[in-house]
Amino acid sequence: MEKKIGFIGCGNMGKAILGGLIASGQVLPGQIWVYTPSPDKVAALHDQFGINAAESAQEVAQIADIIFAAVKPGIMIKVLSEITSSLNKDSLVVSIAAGVTLDQLARALGHDRKIIRAMPNTPALVNAGMTSVTPNALVTPEDTADVLNIFRCFGEAEVIAEPMIHPVVGVSGSSPAYVFMFIEAMADAAVLGGMPRAQAYKFAAQAVMGSAKMVLETGEHPGALKDMVCSPGGTTIEAVRVLEEKGFRAAVIEAMTKCMEKSENSANPDDFRRTSGRHFGAVTSGFLCFVKRQICRFQPLTIVTHLWVQRRNPHTNP
Repeated sequence: MEKKIGFIGCGNMGKAILGGLIASGQVLPGQIWVYTPSPDKVAALHDQFGINAAESAQEVAQIADIIFAAVKPGIMIKVLSEITSSLNKDSLVVSIAAGVTLDQLARALGHDRKIIRAMPNTPALVNAGMTSVTPNALVTPEDTADVLNIFRCFGEAEVIAEPMIHPVVGVSGSSPAYVFMFIEAMADAAVLGGMPRAQAYKFAAQAVMGSAKMVLETGEHPGALKDMVCSPGGTTIEAVRVLEEKGFRAAVIEAMTKCMEKSENSANPDDFRRTSGRHFGAVTSGFLCFVKRQICRFQPLTIVTHLWVQRRNPHTNP
């Protein structure tokens, strides 16, 4: 890629994009300009990656072909309003701020600007992110392809229509939080069974990662993959029975529905000033509160009791 890339703001997610882009070899460090309000942080990024340290957001806007706006949602509109006069005619602005709509971005930048709204998730920090990419009508297919390729440097990316942003929040943006809860609950059960905690986390996390990889790589329906593990009369089907009895699926669906509703309500333009700075945290924390109430009903350690009885019989199928 021969285009110049700019970053305005470079927190954890911005740094994940920057690092993935450089590691991919798609662009050279000399093609990248970064500005943050902290000169020390920009200097550290220059020392680490060899990028160009910009002295202002306006400098980035003047130089770069693709500008990643990676500041907090609460100040995104203000920052973009300050750079709009510095942008070139064909500049492409990519916002990664949760809850800031294309219309709100266009009102700040101008309705004649090429804008993409993107939503990466936190696994991007370990090169396993999932990013939704939503271009406005002025963005060309070539521009969209360039941005998709950038996000695919540290995971996967798909084009999503803006009305689907709220399901994206539920199934991708916030979902790492509840996957972490699931891993934690499994590890707690293993600790109850006598396994050291560090080892329990490793086994649980690896099982989740491997299971996800099977879904992605085999193309099999998740239900079919579940059935492959459940031997007749075995320990796994007993655990599945308890999860079904305690309403595991229903709780996940209901919790994600509440998450999506919270996302949609928080994105209401009338409420934007009040909610934008807290949007992503509110979505995730609202989900967590709901799940914590639901998880108490599951009594997940009941599963361990069943499995503990089963393991006393060495001839029991897994």
